[in-house]
Amino acid sequence: MSQSAIIRPVTKEDFSLWLPLWDGYNAFYGRSGATALPADITRMTWSRFFDAYEPVHALVAEHEGRLLGLAHYLFHRSTIQIEPSCYLQDLFTDESARGMGIGRALIEAVYRRAMQAGCARVYWHTHETNATAMQLYDKVAQKSGFVVYRKAL
Repeated sequence: MSQSAIIRPVTKEDFSLWLPLWDGYNAFYGRSGATALPADITRMTWSRFFDAYEPVHALVAEHEGRLLGLAHYLFHRSTIQIEPSCYLQDLFTDESARGMGIGRALIEAVYRRAMQAGCARVYWHTHETNATAMQLYDKVAQKSGFVVYRKAL
């Protein structure tokens, strides 16, 4: 399937096709119903993809007019290297297309864009319960060994 899916940058015309994927991604991580993201966050996220001053980018996987997956990534500086880093923030494949190589194709497309931007690395986080996705991640990257801490402010 991934060979027939086209991985491409999102366009403004994709909003109505991207939104169900975005909602599905958020629901997967428990952000739905009473805990759903506010609409203004979705609108701001969408607008950032098209703002040349923002380091946030979006790719989608398209097959026969349907969007089957998304990848959102951003470039940032680091205190431990000169080159920028690429953070793959969001990766999601529609349930109907899972196991067909869409996730791998999106990750590899992010790798290519990061290399073109001169990045030294691509990294991402996933929840420890996301065992299915980790089967892929273990094939396309290495675990860093770091544990994430955070505090909401």
